[in-house]
Amino acid sequence: MKRSLPTVLLTISIATLGLSGCTNTAPESMPVAIQVGTDGSNDHAGHAHPSEGPHHGSLIELGNEEYHAELVHDEASGTVTIYVLDGAATQAVPIAATEVTINTRHEGKPRQFQLAASPDEGDTQGNSSRFVSEDAELGEHLHAEDAGAKLVLSIDGKSYRGEIRHDHDHDHAGHDHD
Repeated sequence: MKRSLPTVLLTISIATLGLSGCTNTAPESMPVAIQVGTDGSNDHAGHAHPSEGPHHGSLIELGNEEYHAELVHDEASGTVTIYVLDGAATQAVPIAATEVTINTRHEGKPRQFQLAASPDEGDTQGNSSRFVSEDAELGEHLHAEDAGAKLVLSIDGKSYRGEIRHDHDHDHAGHDHD
C-alpha cells in the first residue's frame, strides 16, 4: 500500500505528539499554580503557609522562605512592629538581636529606621521575636509609592533582607492612595 507524503508526515506528527504527551515532567517554563485553601493559606513550593501573619499583618519573605517576618502598622498609635516567624509563617522565632533595620527610600533619599527589641511573651532570655518603632515617619515612608522598603536582620549569624510590599488597595485614615 502506497501512502502519500502528507499522510506519512501526519502520522509521524501524531505519534510524536502522543509520545511527548506521556512525559511526567513539566517544562521549566510552565507556571506553578499556588493552591489557596479555605483557611486563606496557600500551598507554595510544597508547603503551606498563610497569606497573612498571625497578628494579621503583611508577610515578608526572608531567604528562600527559610523565615518570614510580619509587619504590623498600628496607624492610630503610629507604631510599626516586626515579628520574626518560621518558614511556615506561623510560629515566633526569637533571635539574638537588640534591633532590626528597615531601609526606605523617600523622594529619592535613603533613610534607615531601627526597630528596638521588645521581647514577646514566651521569648527566651536575651532573645526577641518582636521589634517595635514608634517613629511615625516610618509609617509615612512605608505608605509612599517609591519607598522600596527592605527589612534587614540577622538570624543565627546569617544576614537576611526582605522586601516590604505595601498593599495600596485599602484605605488609610488620612491617606488618599490613587
